[in-house]
Amino acid sequence: MLISFVRTGILLVVIVIAVRIMGKRQIGQLQPAELVVTILLSEMAATPMQDNDIPMLNTLVAIAVLVSLEILMSVISLKSRKARSLLQGNSVIIIRNGKVDSHEMKRLRYTLDDLLEALRQKDVFDIGDVQYAIAETDGTLSVLLKPEKRTVTAGDMKLESKDNGLSCAVIMDGEIVKSSFRECAMNDRKLDDLIRSTGEKIEDIFLLTVDKAGSYNLMKKEKIDD
Repeated sequence: MLISFVRTGILLVVIVIAVRIMGKRQIGQLQPAELVVTILLSEMAATPMQDNDIPMLNTLVAIAVLVSLEILMSVISLKSRKARSLLQGNSVIIIRNGKVDSHEMKRLRYTLDDLLEALRQKDVFDIGDVQYAIAETDGTLSVLLKPEKRTVTAGDMKLESKDNGLSCAVIMDGEIVKSSFRECAMNDRKLDDLIRSTGEKIEDIFLLTVDKAGSYNLMKKEKIDD
């Protein structure tokens, strides 16, 4: 029992490290090659967890080789457009100037139900509002609405808009997050002044976000009644 526990712990740590090395992506954003590697990693780890007769070293070597190959493919893809096209595929326009390209949809085995569902996920409920729709290599759908259906921006109205930068979390669950200071032009002195102005204690703050302009949003921890 102890051996199984130790093997499972080691494999879990190794897989987490391997996934971190390959980069952060959600499952829905994985390219085909990355998805295959992810599936193989899970299979490689699952079998030794269940069978103690399988040498751990063999599994660890196989995982290392697989991760190395994935990194190598990523490097090659960065340097070669042809290799990137071969490994990842190409984006395909399936709605062009408001017209559905049935030929491309058949080639991708993309049904009308798939298209309408993907549009709804983009908050588009009328296909007639779409000027362009592009099937991306990770399976998602990018949508460009017709000009009359697009949201009016400050640029369209010739208005000047101020860029306040990112709104960064500088306190989370009562702890200061100094790694966010740079993005929102924050420092210890500014944070002390801000907290003092709110009249709150750091340990009582659940979340505090700030942008470069000094605008902030503060959420206090909920008090638990005894």
